[in-house]
Amino acid sequence: MPTISLQPQNNGSALIVEDEVTNRMILKALLKKRGYNVIEAENGVEAIQQFREHAPDLIFMDVMMPVMDGYEAAGEIKQLAGDQFVPIIFLTAMSDEEALARCVEVGGDDFLSKPYSFTVLSAKVKAMERIRTLHRDTRMLYSRMQRDQEIAEQVFSNAVVADNVALDQIHSLLKPASVFSGDLMLTAFAPSQDLHVLLGDFTGHGLAAALGALPTSEAFRSMTAKGFAPQQILSAINNKLHNLLPTGMFLAAQFVKVDHKLDHISIINCGMPDCYLIERGSMNIKHQIVSESLPLGIAPDIDFKESFHHLRVDEGDRVILASDGVTEARNPEGELFGQERLIAAINNKQRSHTHILEGLAEDLESFCQQAPQDDDISVVEVPLIQELLPAPDSAAPHVVSSGDMPPNLFTHAHPDCVEFQLLLYGTQLRQADPVPILINYIQETAGLHEHRRPLFTILTELYINALDHGVLQLDSLLKQGEDGFTNYFQQREQRLEALTDGKIRVALRIHQDSDGGYIVITVEDSGHGFDFTTLSRSAANETLYSGRGLLLVNSLVKQLRFFEPGNKAEAVYVWDNTL
Repeated sequence: MPTISLQPQNNGSALIVEDEVTNRMILKALLKKRGYNVIEAENGVEAIQQFREHAPDLIFMDVMMPVMDGYEAAGEIKQLAGDQFVPIIFLTAMSDEEALARCVEVGGDDFLSKPYSFTVLSAKVKAMERIRTLHRDTRMLYSRMQRDQEIAEQVFSNAVVADNVALDQIHSLLKPASVFSGDLMLTAFAPSQDLHVLLGDFTGHGLAAALGALPTSEAFRSMTAKGFAPQQILSAINNKLHNLLPTGMFLAAQFVKVDHKLDHISIINCGMPDCYLIERGSMNIKHQIVSESLPLGIAPDIDFKESFHHLRVDEGDRVILASDGVTEARNPEGELFGQERLIAAINNKQRSHTHILEGLAEDLESFCQQAPQDDDISVVEVPLIQELLPAPDSAAPHVVSSGDMPPNLFTHAHPDCVEFQLLLYGTQLRQADPVPILINYIQETAGLHEHRRPLFTILTELYINALDHGVLQLDSLLKQGEDGFTNYFQQREQRLEALTDGKIRVALRIHQDSDGGYIVITVEDSGHGFDFTTLSRSAANETLYSGRGLLLVNSLVKQLRFFEPGNKAEAVYVWDNTL
């Protein structure tokens, strides 16, 4: 037959701190019945020593003792225990309320009145055991949560933050209110060498707010890399978040596209505080861009196109983006930092700082002092300087754009040729952006990944020339003047909205072999054509906007020619793998 143990269950160890031997013996006997191993001490000093040596699970502490009383000993022990829960039950015959209150103040968890009752002792010990178990389980859950947050934060950093570009030039202040930030900053270069910057603020903060950053960054980076326009990128992010996020959660955002020519920016504000274009030198605010669009994720199919501002800039200007954590930051008295202080920090000309952000960070710290941070704080300063944009790729493939045509390149008897064309009519021209589609098709069929950037520039400039100046009959001279780009893009949107007819044909013919290859790109529109002889005047006068894009194309291709009456262009892009 199996042996049945009649010994009480071992519940751990208990420390009795009592200067009277009789009381210790009675309490020791009672605790042994409860299954505890008992350790004894006669005063507070011994109690601290026994705690260090044995780390008991439960402590019974007399109040009045020689050498060191129970109040002081309890405080020392609680400090030694740290965040570990070690219950202290005070042993007392006192009924004085102030004395009992002091027992709680120094760390006591309960009282046991003399003379001791086994029934009362058992009840109090059971209660402490339950609390100790709950505390242990809570600590385990908290430790697991911290570990999960550390893993998630690492994934978040690798997936969202690590791929940002131009961080040596873009200056940012990113202060999360918790481990995770509900704010995010994303930067990426388009194939055109334009820079895209997005500052977003999800509802709330912490892990729940940060979850939306993963699909947002994925759409932002993949679509920027493929050459999609900012409004198309925002539309894709908006629709994705609308399908993923719960009701009441959304992404307020500011998006700026810095054109690679550094002559204009395109910027939109979707439910965020105002953003600012700062004039170089004077540090005055040239433009203050208010929110004119819904945040992302609230409603499907938002049209962001009309809410974009297209602003002429000069090299050396700066763009300031900020989340509402800045204006809503509080000082110890509960006063908000506010927009006036933000503008004052931007306009402060007395400082010697190189960057606006340095002075703003000082003002925020001085204002908030040690007040709790209610929300994530994010500020981004984008200097519009040449160093912001990607440097020429020294590892780029050898492109033939002068007289060093590879021999017999066009005379192969059986060239490996791919040919296709794309036709866009009327209202399709209002919505479609064929360039990313064409670039992806070229890569899928010909595998010309290393030629993506120049081909994207060539196709973009030829297509925009055909649409803007051929079909829409826009004059590039509209871009001149302080508000030139704003007026130009406003007229462009108006004419696109009213467009019902017109046509653009894009044809590609790709020849390649192991030695190299060439692509013939033909773009033809239904417009009346233009005087392409004016391109030489544009080349001589860099202040003219007319034809600058076509001059860029001419620098990238072996041959660029127009056909009368000027509504058909043909560019030949050549590369040589043998050089």
